[in-house]
Amino acid sequence: MRKTLIVGTAVIALAVAGCARQAPPIETAPPSPTENLPPPAEVNPVTGDVEPIELPAAQADLIAKAGSDTVYFGTDEYVLDDASRATLAAQARWLLATANVRASIEGHADERGTREYNLALGERRANAARDFLIQQGVPAARLLTVSWGKERPVAQGSNQEAWAQNRRAVTVVVR
Repeated sequence: MRKTLIVGTAVIALAVAGCARQAPPIETAPPSPTENLPPPAEVNPVTGDVEPIELPAAQADLIAKAGSDTVYFGTDEYVLDDASRATLAAQARWLLATANVRASIEGHADERGTREYNLALGERRANAARDFLIQQGVPAARLLTVSWGKERPVAQGSNQEAWAQNRRAVTVVVR
């Protein structure tokens, strides 16, 4: 009888253990629609400044709808001519219709002159373009400016044609 009691107790113990409640599976949230997107900005490891992220598809749309992302300037000038104002007006319409992006206005100069002079001239060109966009209704908070001076030429060469292409302000769509 004692053997039966031990075997019976063992069977009951096994039955109870088999019926024990299992832990529910760990539920994971479905992936967020923005999970695969890059972060809104990157931090420059040297300066600690927040760097905007360029949006190539939006940039292409700006160019397609506004006609250009670039305005040009005369030698040592930062005043907008009629063609530049028309281009910037089209850019402003696009920016107003595309409220989920910002723009970085990049000022450039040709290779002539000192680095300091060209950085200052590039800044005046970027500010002239930015100020015009603001006059057209684009909120100032959506516009950044940067001067590259002569550091990022679009055309190589030491001639009038190359210099004319490098004296510019470029509107770059960013997040």
